[in-house]
Amino acid sequence: MITFNDLNINAPLANALHDAGFVHPTVIQQRAFPVAMSGRDVIGIAQTGTGKTLAYLLPCLRQWKFTKEKHPQILVLAPTRELVVQIVEMANTLSAYLNIRISGVFGGINMSKQAEEVMQGVDLLVATPGRLLDLALNGAVRLKSVKKLIVDEVDEMLDLGFRPQLIRIFDLLPSKRQNLLFSATLTEEVERLTHDFFNAPEKIEAAPSGTPLSNIAQSGYAVPNFNTKINLLKWLLADLSMTKTLVFVSTKKLADDVYDRLTEVFPKKIGVIHSNKAQNSRFDAIRRFQSGELPALIATDIVARGIDIAEVSHVINFDMPEQAEDYIHRIGRTGRIDKKGDAITFITPDEEINQLYAEELMKQPVPMLPLPEEVAVSTELTPDEKTKNSTSNIRLKLTNIKQGGGAFHEKKAKNKKVNTKIRHAELMRIKYGKPKTRGQKPKKR
Repeated sequence: MITFNDLNINAPLANALHDAGFVHPTVIQQRAFPVAMSGRDVIGIAQTGTGKTLAYLLPCLRQWKFTKEKHPQILVLAPTRELVVQIVEMANTLSAYLNIRISGVFGGINMSKQAEEVMQGVDLLVATPGRLLDLALNGAVRLKSVKKLIVDEVDEMLDLGFRPQLIRIFDLLPSKRQNLLFSATLTEEVERLTHDFFNAPEKIEAAPSGTPLSNIAQSGYAVPNFNTKINLLKWLLADLSMTKTLVFVSTKKLADDVYDRLTEVFPKKIGVIHSNKAQNSRFDAIRRFQSGELPALIATDIVARGIDIAEVSHVINFDMPEQAEDYIHRIGRTGRIDKKGDAITFITPDEEINQLYAEELMKQPVPMLPLPEEVAVSTELTPDEKTKNSTSNIRLKLTNIKQGGGAFHEKKAKNKKVNTKIRHAELMRIKYGKPKTRGQKPKKR
């Protein structure tokens, strides 16, 4: 098996890798290193948990050269502040024997301190797009010295609406630069972006989206409603083997609701993180969960993309995500590299269609388990569930237009329009007998 010593790395990087306990490169790291070293633009496609951060940092640091220039030579763009912090930590680990200045900037805190830090000099800058533009337009950082641009988790960045900021940043960068883009999925929007701003990039694919990690044991429970989900979650978290469990929910409100219900049974043992939480609260929750102080952390999908939390024993999907790719990203937080993991999903009747989409993308079913006898099945509905049920039974009463008055006249046949639109999911059900995903296109040959 190949080791990092078999790659073209120098002594400082080799020593840092040894100190950190990195011995064998992952597939994406092994394939991306020589291409990035050649100077070509790179599109790296790999699942969450396959080591994309090291895949782009290692060649960039290998080719970095000392300069008296105060402005960054290497620029890394990331969608969230948590991912910025993680990338900075990894860069600091790899550069333990290098005299390189590394900074991370992101929104949510006072910009003046960040501006002061980067104006003192920075070689490798990690930033969220919005804060980077603020600093650039403020004159605190100049981007004309950038030789290498890395865009991490670009699909998530586009989903969050950062495309306008990305384009403005590209315009501020020198045209002669190397571009490295890393993502879990290669969407049409990502392809358009690379077509417009990259120079004949080489695509490197390892463990593409839709390929479930083999060391993750998946299972699902059919549950009727929210309160039954809560009962099942309490029963599962009482298991002592769940030493570090990520509980994913679809919305911020739902995260707070689940947190409130769980803390009644597990006081000071549950954390919660979503975008409405203060920055210090988010960082503190991740730190306490990482250290083992919190056995469980409730999170929205912001944590599913890019954040590397070591040794997560279980992932519990409190709900089935609407996007099949998000299911892959969620369960990918466990079973990292050479570890084993468990992914458990709660599925209501309304979420079964999302389950089918995920199974179609993975090309395998989610094994279903019977609800444990110890778990009480609740018949009580939440206000949201009652509202949803009541609105589903509404029937609109249509007025008879012909009774309106003498001005009414029948339309000509050519002007008559009949709404015959069929939803995609229903069309695929008719055509294939079950819903068919709009996931990643097959690789062209």
